[in-house]
Amino acid sequence: MLSKEELIERVQQLESHVIQLRNLLKPKLTLNTHGEKNNAKVFDHKKYAKRHVLLQVAYVGWDYAGFVVQEHTEKTIEAELFKALERTRLVESRETSNYHRCGRTDKGVSSFGQAVSLDLRSNLSEGKGVFVPDGHQAKLGNTDEIAYVGILNKVLPPEIRVVAWAPVDKTFSARFDCGQRTYHYYFPKANLDIQSMRIAAQYLIGEHDFRNFCKMDVGNGVVKFHRRIIDIQIEAVDNSSDSYSMIRLKLIGKAFLWHQVRCIVAILFLVGKGNEEPTIIQELLDVESNPRKPQYGMASEVPLNLFTCTYSGEDFQWIYDVETLQYVISGYQTLWADSSIKATMLREMLDSLENLAGTKVENHLKGLVHGIEPKTYLPLMKRQKCGMLNLPAESFLTLPLWMHRHSVATAHSNSTMKRNLRYLVAWTVIQGSGFCNHLPIADVDMLDSPIGDAYFPIRNILFNDSSETAQ
Repeated sequence: MLSKEELIERVQQLESHVIQLRNLLKPKLTLNTHGEKNNAKVFDHKKYAKRHVLLQVAYVGWDYAGFVVQEHTEKTIEAELFKALERTRLVESRETSNYHRCGRTDKGVSSFGQAVSLDLRSNLSEGKGVFVPDGHQAKLGNTDEIAYVGILNKVLPPEIRVVAWAPVDKTFSARFDCGQRTYHYYFPKANLDIQSMRIAAQYLIGEHDFRNFCKMDVGNGVVKFHRRIIDIQIEAVDNSSDSYSMIRLKLIGKAFLWHQVRCIVAILFLVGKGNEEPTIIQELLDVESNPRKPQYGMASEVPLNLFTCTYSGEDFQWIYDVETLQYVISGYQTLWADSSIKATMLREMLDSLENLAGTKVENHLKGLVHGIEPKTYLPLMKRQKCGMLNLPAESFLTLPLWMHRHSVATAHSNSTMKRNLRYLVAWTVIQGSGFCNHLPIADVDMLDSPIGDAYFPIRNILFNDSSETAQ
């Protein structure tokens, strides 16, 4: 049990961590090739109007640390996107861009249809999504909008491309206005019984408590595990029928839990290999009888793709540019050629080895499931179970009296709501509840800021927000 002084020191450590995060997000000085400050004239954003838009962002995430900006690395999709946005002067800063993203994909996960909404510089003075902020003076008479997609793709890394854009109302949010999300997961057929996997997958359709099909995310405030799967399909990608043919699992839903898709795939693999019956899905969904998740390895993140984020509305329409699409296609063809050549080379080597051995070895899935595969398979329901989930949100809303006397002073903590939230964060950390496993969330002042949307999960409890995407 920590003493009062140790508890206060713990809170102060969290404050230091928040300061580090703020420093990370501060706009960096532009340097020239010699490392000196660029003396170019400062760009005046006040001479332009702004436009609230939705961008479709595609990326191959295998070599990135995930989508969301992180403190310990700049190798994230979001960090690269904002570098490009600031370099092209489309935004002044992330903090002033009214930024929302549809989902936050994990390390190694890719996307064809990630969507982000934000305010960009505009050449126009009127039109859908166009507005003139206080103190700005828009140029009149322009009829051509900035070629957002084209100029961004010129400065983005080759793995990241903007595919399309759409003008939207100022209140539109890429996250909260998303109607449904579609994930694709690719894997070789190997020796899997695809038909059994299809039968098992059908049990997943509908609204269920998926606590046995996810990684417990109480650190992000998620204590409700009901989600609705709209459809799930398992189909061949190519016309090949051998064990090297590729299969695509397509899963559609409105929102997902952390690692939900990868956990679902891992269980379906067990069914496909004949280790479990298709009805294992029903057993795991019956949380009354099986409230504790059996231990099993997750499927790999590399084959996972957030393929589409769907939006509706009579006047909503993506804007595509043929020339820009050709540029995107050409770049991704280069990446495809590199990967395809390597795959073809390995396939020929494997064919030769199998001819020499005189037998087929169907171990294609070995690298697609985390963990060590035991020599003797132990059925899921006989395995060791995870601890009971017993974290009602209301139990974390009562603070000790001394906590009310020891506020955490910051420059922006005047609001009673924010101050109380700060107490809540500090106390849940001290309790060891796991609600604050990710330290950056301790900065309550970021609740309504763009970065707050990424890092502040306590809103999930207070505002019953369960629409964040997680894999």
